[in-house]
Amino acid sequence: MAAIPSGSAMAANARYAIYFVPAAGTALHRFGAAALGYDSFTGADIPTFDALPVDAGTWRDLTHEPRRYGFHATLKAPFRLAAGRTEAELIGELEKFAATIDVAPAIEPSVRLLQRFIAIVPAAPAPAVGKLAASCVTHFDAYRAPLDDADRNRRPAVHLTARQAEYVERWGYPYVFDEFRFHLTLTAALAADIQRSVLAYLQDGFSRSHEGPIAIDRLALLRQDGLNGRFVVIVDAPIG
Repeated sequence: MAAIPSGSAMAANARYAIYFVPAAGTALHRFGAAALGYDSFTGADIPTFDALPVDAGTWRDLTHEPRRYGFHATLKAPFRLAAGRTEAELIGELEKFAATIDVAPAIEPSVRLLQRFIAIVPAAPAPAVGKLAASCVTHFDAYRAPLDDADRNRRPAVHLTARQAEYVERWGYPYVFDEFRFHLTLTAALAADIQRSVLAYLQDGFSRSHEGPIAIDRLALLRQDGLNGRFVVIVDAPIG
């Protein structure tokens, strides 16, 4: 599939990520994009929900960090291109890789509090999704530049287990393989006094906008032009 225009030239310090992003225009994508107030397919702000459980300014604050990434589930965490690799090569490899996957795994979704943030997660273990994520981590690692000191400083090892710190050094991200947990993020960390009301609000909204399982039926390549930029979908590759 051809790349989706992002509306900006590739920056020298661009980062890339391989995510599951629900197809543009689906009820699931509309729900998640509205929760964050941002559509990663267009790179534009969009209106959020009406009748929020908190005031609009607070809602914008509590979705500020996930808004940079767009509504997604991480399969291969953000990385810079390795020396000698190009965006065109990465795009071609993603499309070829997606075409080799015979069956799209699926989850039965549940909106839950995950630590202190709210996300759509599998209601039951989903080993096929974990296998897909592990394949993305390993298959595309040849395209990832080694971490530099700035990358390490953004994720202090003091907050990680020994295994997670090892994964950061080897794979650039702590939450891979046995540490991986599929989640579609809807908020940043929430203060304890609003967790219950925001969770109930998002659970109700999700139940009214989506029914049935979620098929992980596509791989998206996103690009971020500069650390203060937002991630934008440049390729949306259906599985199989």
